[in-house]
Amino acid sequence: MDSSKRVSIAIDGPAGAGKSTIAKMISKKLKIVYLDTGAMYRAVALKAIRQNIDTRDEEKLSKLVKDINIEVRHIDEEQRIYLDGEDVTNLIRTPEVSIGASNVAVVPEVRLKMVEIQREIASKCSVVMDGRDIGTYVLPNATLKIFLTASIEERAKRRYNEQLLKGITDVSLEDVKNDILYRDKNDSSRAFAPLAKAEDAVELDTTNMSIEEVVNKILGLIEDQC
Repeated sequence: MDSSKRVSIAIDGPAGAGKSTIAKMISKKLKIVYLDTGAMYRAVALKAIRQNIDTRDEEKLSKLVKDINIEVRHIDEEQRIYLDGEDVTNLIRTPEVSIGASNVAVVPEVRLKMVEIQREIASKCSVVMDGRDIGTYVLPNATLKIFLTASIEERAKRRYNEQLLKGITDVSLEDVKNDILYRDKNDSSRAFAPLAKAEDAVELDTTNMSIEEVVNKILGLIEDQC
């Protein structure tokens, strides 16, 4: 990849497909900024939950995001999410916030606010960005678009193991699978910027692929196209 050229890499896909893990590794390999867009929606959900606002209440959420302050900072090569000045990186990974994030992402005013922040970041530097609608809506002119997917069983297993590693032990594998099925339906059926594969995206089914295999495949595509 030409290091003097500004590039944008969009990685989309359903929950548990490995988007964040892969995007982080790509950003480190290429030494470019990684932006976890899902974390931004989680921050909105966390604020709503703290204020006892139903994460499906569009009217209240629309008002909530008018004065919300979400910052993405990179400290020691790690992305940290700040909500109204507070580092909430480790507070936004609970099952409750996961469901809430999928709910708030349906609200047009919430998405417009988050996309505004995301596009501003991408306009200033090379980025790898993952989410649900990066290639189709946030960065429609991205240099390279990837759509990651995997079987529901594999995605549930990955997410469950992630939670165990983070010390979250009060949910079962079946709970995680049901959570992902809910989010799949929610993300794919929302009216505004739904989860979808961009026409010019390269689809990768990672069910039987290791993380290294996926990363190497994408790095090869980047080398060819960027």
